[in-house]
Amino acid sequence: MVEDVVIVGAGIAGLTTALGLHRMGFRSLVLESSDSLRVTGFALVSWTNAWKALDAIAIGDFLRKQHVQLDGLVVASIISGFVTSHLQFKANRKHEGNEVRSVKRKALLEALAKDLPPGTIRFTSKVVSIEEADNIKLLHLADGSILKTKVLIGCDGVNSVVTKWLGLEKPVFSGRWSIRGCAEYLDGHGFERNFLQFYGNGFRSGLVPCDEKTVYWFFTWTPSAEHKDIQENPAMMKQFVLSNLGKVPEALENAIESTPLGSFVASQLKFRKPWNLLWGEISKGNVCVAGDALHPMTPDIGQGGCSALEDGVVLARCLAEALSKESRGESNFKVEDEFNSIKKGLEKFAKERRWRSFELISTAYLVGLIQQSEGKVYSFLRDNLLSSFLAGLLLKRASYDCGTLNIS
Repeated sequence: MVEDVVIVGAGIAGLTTALGLHRMGFRSLVLESSDSLRVTGFALVSWTNAWKALDAIAIGDFLRKQHVQLDGLVVASIISGFVTSHLQFKANRKHEGNEVRSVKRKALLEALAKDLPPGTIRFTSKVVSIEEADNIKLLHLADGSILKTKVLIGCDGVNSVVTKWLGLEKPVFSGRWSIRGCAEYLDGHGFERNFLQFYGNGFRSGLVPCDEKTVYWFFTWTPSAEHKDIQENPAMMKQFVLSNLGKVPEALENAIESTPLGSFVASQLKFRKPWNLLWGEISKGNVCVAGDALHPMTPDIGQGGCSALEDGVVLARCLAEALSKESRGESNFKVEDEFNSIKKGLEKFAKERRWRSFELISTAYLVGLIQQSEGKVYSFLRDNLLSSFLAGLLLKRASYDCGTLNIS
């Protein structure tokens, strides 16, 4: 049996692509190496572009009911404690303008998966190598089995097997780490509905409510030799974060204090060199990549998950057009014709996403570099001249519409 579409990875990009294809009447098989949905990561700030993608696959309103809408972005210096920028989102009940919410990763993945047909996701299915057989791809799994597919989509993260097969360079370490956590307040947290960000002295932190009882927080820094053991010890992580917050509101300190040690997660911040996307192969024949397998980026503009949603919608649309007999205008077609149609569809996806990915990776890296730079001159320029500009960049990069799933 030959599968029409196999998606490697049941993350945001993989499940969005699968759901988009399903909405348009096309079946896919999603291979996930773990034994369940990967819900680590706690939450992600979902900007306007993400909600347009979520609406395109018809789960936007379902998630809106579970997450509060944010009123604005407040940026402050941890050195002076003063607010350097306050940006209103000005969204209204009709979801016009800038709609921003912090969405729990678990809720997002479960929403993406719940409308998929039974059997779409196959867990404990790790792809270890890829082989070509004419126009079919053979996927060798860790359990010794082999799958055949007409289309192969890699949504398998920064260490993607599919990306490696395409020949794209590996992501590089940005030199920074992040520590993240989520705090639960059974009686409600009572925080204002603002996205709070703080930076200075080489550190960057933030706090954002997800709903009335949950807040998500993060802390990023550039480690030195003395920090090498922090990421392995949650107690040390907690103490390190609390001792380097600077002048921040008590709410952030309370959220970190309230987070169980087992919920502290530290990770390296990696990104793909943006010029690799300009010259590298995003797609080749009937194979392509999306999500973090395509454009891993630092989290400084909050677009990693949002752009993965965009990828899924655009890829589902391009693939549906390629797989549709009507789009080829033929009732009977040869295998070569089908392969060429798929190839053109994936090339269309690659063309549409190449520059968007380049722009997001570059902007994220630049914003992170400026925000976490040390020194009096950098601090003065950032806090007095660049703060509002950097905050505006977040809304500017979120002002993007990936389109609908209608087949033209």
